[in-house]
Amino acid sequence: MKKTRCAIYTRKSSEDGLEQEFNSLDAQREACAAFITSQKIEGWILVPDAYDDGGMSGGTLGRPGLQRLMADIRSGKVDRIVVYKIDRLTRSLGDFAKIVEVLDEAGGSFVSVTQSFNTATSMGRLTLNMLLSFAQFEREVTAERIRDKITASKKKGLWMGGKVPLGYEPDGRTLKVKEPYAQVIRTIYDLYKKYGTVREVKVQADRLGLKTAIRTLSSGRLKGGTPFSFGHIYYILTNPVYAGRIRHKTNVYPGQHSPLIEPEYWDALQVQLMGRSVSNRLGKERGMGRGGRKQVSLLIGKLVDETGDRLTPSHTKSSKGHRLRYYVSNRLIRSKGPKDPSGWRLPGPELETLVARLLRKHLNTPNVTANIVNDPTTEETAAIAKILAEITGAETDEQTEKSHILLQLCHRIQIKPGQIRISMCPKNLAELLDVATERVSEECLEI
Repeated sequence: MKKTRCAIYTRKSSEDGLEQEFNSLDAQREACAAFITSQKIEGWILVPDAYDDGGMSGGTLGRPGLQRLMADIRSGKVDRIVVYKIDRLTRSLGDFAKIVEVLDEAGGSFVSVTQSFNTATSMGRLTLNMLLSFAQFEREVTAERIRDKITASKKKGLWMGGKVPLGYEPDGRTLKVKEPYAQVIRTIYDLYKKYGTVREVKVQADRLGLKTAIRTLSSGRLKGGTPFSFGHIYYILTNPVYAGRIRHKTNVYPGQHSPLIEPEYWDALQVQLMGRSVSNRLGKERGMGRGGRKQVSLLIGKLVDETGDRLTPSHTKSSKGHRLRYYVSNRLIRSKGPKDPSGWRLPGPELETLVARLLRKHLNTPNVTANIVNDPTTEETAAIAKILAEITGAETDEQTEKSHILLQLCHRIQIKPGQIRISMCPKNLAELLDVATERVSEECLEI
């Protein structure tokens, strides 16, 4: 008799109760193991490996236990998946189709202990699709209900969780001031008021030895205690929570917590931030940058063409005396030897705008946002989404603070006829997101 190697897969959406000696995962495993034992006469045997995902949503395939199970199916270590209910495996029709594709390629199958159907027949597949449709509908309705509850709560000024802003600590459904980090926030605001640029605030903050808070993660690892990055400083300066407000998507509501910064002062600082964008645009028209200085070529040392030749910043003056910036292939401007007419000559501002736009689009992609850091905690996922939303949320001029920060993420940009490829620097991206460099996903660095 042919042996059928069966693997039990268990899942629970929340972490509530998982600390108990006998929890929901144990109950699912026990029921599945009993079912496999009842099919012993058919040659079913239980593999010793456990495939569990506690506290994981069924709306994604990015679950460690499920990924290990899929890998073992592909390698021929498992013949059949046994689950307590089909929604433990997935709540998405699209994800189910991907799982079935893997099973079909490996000649495998799966069984639901409490729902009897045969996926080898067309009627069985129809029944399964109907069950999954209802499971997906239930998940989407639950998500809508949660979103509505969060929206209503934030309109009342309540704190609904997530990564706690530096300078505060949770106090039920609101926040309370936490010293001495509150003073760090006030200092950063004062520095921007005095110097007027994020870049100079970064320099002065480093000189003063200002550091991020040290936090203990659930794994016991310590995180933080590092200098502030450009992205973190910009996020702090534009975060309305410090003015005693709560933000929900594009709306801002009065909060129930005490402000660290006077609301009038915070509003004036936002005008100052916007004013820099206006002055920078005017400076560009006159061929000048911040403080009346000549514009800086933001992509210097990062551009290469299809031959590997670097593009060098260059400029000319128009008939009206305006300074026009370009990026030019070295072979067009070298002092010795013949000039190669195949080289590139690209307008600087337009190229920088294009690169910033591509970075914005890439970092705004939900799949990139969710996977840009390996194995993020729930708090980190929320914090990363907020930082990326702040930096990429608006289509801005290439000389604004946001685009400066975006273009600093570039490591190498290769241009070809009709094509541009961008590689981001993992170290710079890690500083922006306030995570360790080794945790940045390599798959998300290429555009």
